[in-house]
Amino acid sequence: MSEPNWLNEREQQAWRGWVDASRRVLAASDRQLKTDSGLTTDDYEVLVRLSEADDRRMRMSDLAESVTNSPSRLSQRIDRLSRDGVVERGRCDVDARVLWVVLTAAGFQRLCEAASGHVEEVRRLFIDRLSADEIELLATLLPRLADSLAADD
Repeated sequence: MSEPNWLNEREQQAWRGWVDASRRVLAASDRQLKTDSGLTTDDYEVLVRLSEADDRRMRMSDLAESVTNSPSRLSQRIDRLSRDGVVERGRCDVDARVLWVVLTAAGFQRLCEAASGHVEEVRRLFIDRLSADEIELLATLLPRLADSLAADD
């Protein structure tokens, strides 16, 4: 068995800093969303993706990919959101294998109500703690990292 390619001190600082910061930001953001709107971060992300889609609907498979959930995990989330009246499922008229997820008017309203507090919290936890240059750097680096990871799937 070969020796692992250990992280050097700077690489380890970067990795651990990323893990710790992302966990803290996401945990605090999740608490804020749950307290203010009863939504989880994952719920909110589903509603955002649907709100940005044409006709506020997406194929279940595309939605799962965009929120990086397994189809079964997303299906459970959609079941719950459907019971809450914020999304609906529907079959495609042309291809019965396609399952649509549609953001309802009530769901869009709930998203709008949650958004302002969530954006304030994202600013407080993340944006306002960094300089404009640091935000610019992250806006370049993080999507590139996410895209390269998505290509591995």
